Amino acid sequence: MASSKNKILFKPNDLKNFITFLSTAAFLVGCAPLDPIKNAEYHAKATEINRPVVRPTRSLSSFSDSLMCMDHLFRETGMGTVLITSKSIPDYSGRIAVATKEMVVTALSQMSRVSNAFRFVDYEVNIAQQDTVQNLTTLLLNNNQIRLQRPALYVSGAVAFVDQQVTNNNFDIGTSASRLETGINQNKRSTVIGLEMHLGDFRSRTIIPGLDSANEIVIGSGGQGLDLAGRIGNYGVQFNVGREYTQGSGPAIRTLVELAMVELLGKWARVPYWQCLTLEQNHPEFIRQMREWFEDAGDAGRNQLVQRSLWRRGYLPTPSPSEHEVRNALMKFQTDERLIVTGIVDFSTYERALRNFVTLTPEGKLQRIGWNTNPDAEQVAQSSPSQSIDVDMQIENLMAGRESFTPGEQVFISATVSRTSYLYCYMENANQQLIRLLPNATNNSGWVPANQAIRIPDWMSPTPGFVIDAGIPGRERVGCFASDTDLNQHLPAHLQTQAFKPLQGVASLEDLGEQLRQAAGSKALGQQSLQWQVTAPPVAAPATRP
Repeated sequence: MASSKNKILFKPNDLKNFITFLSTAAFLVGCAPLDPIKNAEYHAKATEINRPVVRPTRSLSSFSDSLMCMDHLFRETGMGTVLITSKSIPDYSGRIAVATKEMVVTALSQMSRVSNAFRFVDYEVNIAQQDTVQNLTTLLLNNNQIRLQRPALYVSGAVAFVDQQVTNNNFDIGTSASRLETGINQNKRSTVIGLEMHLGDFRSRTIIPGLDSANEIVIGSGGQGLDLAGRIGNYGVQFNVGREYTQGSGPAIRTLVELAMVELLGKWARVPYWQCLTLEQNHPEFIRQMREWFEDAGDAGRNQLVQRSLWRRGYLPTPSPSEHEVRNALMKFQTDERLIVTGIVDFSTYERALRNFVTLTPEGKLQRIGWNTNPDAEQVAQSSPSQSIDVDMQIENLMAGRESFTPGEQVFISATVSRTSYLYCYMENANQQLIRLLPNATNNSGWVPANQAIRIPDWMSPTPGFVIDAGIPGRERVGCFASDTDLNQHLPAHLQTQAFKPLQGVASLEDLGEQLRQAAGSKALGQQSLQWQVTAPPVAAPATRP
């Protein structure tokens, strides 16, 4: 190596030796084992990086509200509980790997929360994929320790077809010069998915004529891109940017399944199911429009909108609550609406709180009713707040609207509350003696979820804990009271006795209701009662001799 005053020069042999030295050093470094301790600080962040950064959200489709609508239709008609099951729903195209049968089970459950209309029989033999439940079921069946009930109906169907790239549009354009090249591209593609489902009679294993559903849905994908390339002197520069979207097949199949279940079971039950398919919330642009309003409102606007809605529904005591009261109200509201409980105003909460204040204009566009996104304006249509809790009770015996029973005949009742509450139910016999039905040993606190029928007693359970038998001839009543707070510690001593024992110091259901209202104080207390008449059975005419 020779040097001068101003620069360093490499001779060819020296340069060759230097490259050989670098190669040897790189080889030795590559062969030497790495010390993981030196990277401990870097790897320590892996658990945090591996966690999702977006909160989970509930799976909903355009027909989720239609399922709730069907649930209330079934309850209004007084339909009894029907056992139903489903075959596997395959995809013969092999392009959609989704759990279609589980979506059917979820749809049936959502249509039965209030009405108890359907109960799914979960029994399937899969030789290839045996699990603990299947093995235990087979073992207990062979030993007569379990009893399966035969379903009345079953669901059958399949993903009929998946036609990819039914429409395909591509657009590419570019320019070229001595020092600059540009390119723009855009593409759009459509895929059509078809689902066919039927309802069958399990006793005869035949498909019921006319009870079929064949619907199609379109999912799309697209993208845009920009390419730039240029040269500055002897150097070249490239720049690429693009964006794409692909609509998944999972939400599309869920939409088709829920639509099919509304159609099939609506036709089978002979209820006006079409009323549940024409809701504004079923509009394809509903969620997108709500998202746009959500983002335009800002934090202050959306928080005030939701708070006003919660106050009107009775979740907040005042229109100007504290931060702690708002958080508790949000958690209760999210629980009642079956959302992911976060205690913050996210989009799902915003959409559920304000969805009933949206309608369609004559032009087919969505518009808000009585609310806007200006935080300084009056946010929600003026009306008095509903602090009370709605209690809906119904006699669930096979004959709807039945009001008369004979002594010893069993009575089945259901109760539904509009908000998650503590439920207290009492029965008054013909002698005006009262006993408490709820809370009891099965449900010590009486806490019940919102919008889900509570069976009194639970006639679908093999061990319901108690039964209600009609007593001596006369009038019998059952009354239920719902409160936001647990009243057990505030009740007088004579009301804190064990369940199913006669209450002392209570003259009637009305007297009991007044004592419960005093215990509730300023808290909301909802109530409803049912009554029926117990009549003596008709006396058989004496047999006459021929």
